[in-house]
Amino acid sequence: MNNKNATILGMGNALVDIMTKLDSDSTLQEYNLPKGSMQLVDNVLSETIDHGTRHLEKTLSSGGSASNTIHGVARLGLKCGFIGCVGNDKLGLFFEEDMRNSGIKPHLFKEETASGKAIALVSPDSERTFATFLGAAIELTDLHLDAALFEGYHHFHIEGYLVQNRNLISKAVKLAKEKGMTVSLDLASYNVVETNLDFLKEVIAEGIDIVFANEEEAKAFTGMEPREAVIELGKITKVAIVKTGAKGSLVMCNDEITEVESFKAKSIDTTGAGDLYASGFLYGYLNGLSLKKAGLIGSWLAANVIEVIGAKIDDNHWDIVLERVKEIENA
Repeated sequence: MNNKNATILGMGNALVDIMTKLDSDSTLQEYNLPKGSMQLVDNVLSETIDHGTRHLEKTLSSGGSASNTIHGVARLGLKCGFIGCVGNDKLGLFFEEDMRNSGIKPHLFKEETASGKAIALVSPDSERTFATFLGAAIELTDLHLDAALFEGYHHFHIEGYLVQNRNLISKAVKLAKEKGMTVSLDLASYNVVETNLDFLKEVIAEGIDIVFANEEEAKAFTGMEPREAVIELGKITKVAIVKTGAKGSLVMCNDEITEVESFKAKSIDTTGAGDLYASGFLYGYLNGLSLKKAGLIGSWLAANVIEVIGAKIDDNHWDIVLERVKEIENA
């Protein structure tokens, strides 16, 4: 696709992230949270973890994987929208205002259930572990969706965390395809992949054009190491991306692998690295750049977001980020 006026619609769990910087990994063991995973918890455990870590440094931001990606794309200059579900409460209002302030059109449905929140526990080595209370976010269903929501958008991006509602994903992909949109899916987390493997294989084969995975997710999906995994993924989707951390990423398209290097960064918190990689890649891809350039823009955004706490690049970094993006585009 080559469209300087491309517009992107995202759909995901509308969550508020509570970023919590850990002194040690003992907190993860205390609450039986596997390091690096995303664990769904109920409101009681969510409140318990939040209270039990009240002495640690915390920051609040709107979050959710697809939301993070859409925020990044919006900051790169493309028009964006987001479909999600929040509670009729302060966190829900916070999420909606953050969308509007970022130039994103919110397609938010409000329920009486409390808004979802993700307690992101950041280990000293910068790895993050999520204890997620989905709350109202999980109340988004296929019944909320109609063709009008997809009107005027060119690309649709979904997060794998939505697989708890398979009818929602299936209907969304169907509506997007009926509008002639391309569709991308981020596999989200290795444990999500392991639990929903058959369904993910089915939905990708039926209608997903671009798949994003990290090494662990790709291995959970294929049982293979990155290079073999990206080839395997490339057999069922148009563009397959396997992110390999500091080593960069591999992009498979038309039976060819493009190797994309990473950028050096001082890692403080890896939260959002994959989401912002997707932002950069989708921006480049939809603007008709080469897969190499699209991947480099993704790598550049990922490198910048891991240098700050939280899943968004702060305002002070964006001028530098955008300058380098233009250099990559024009190289």
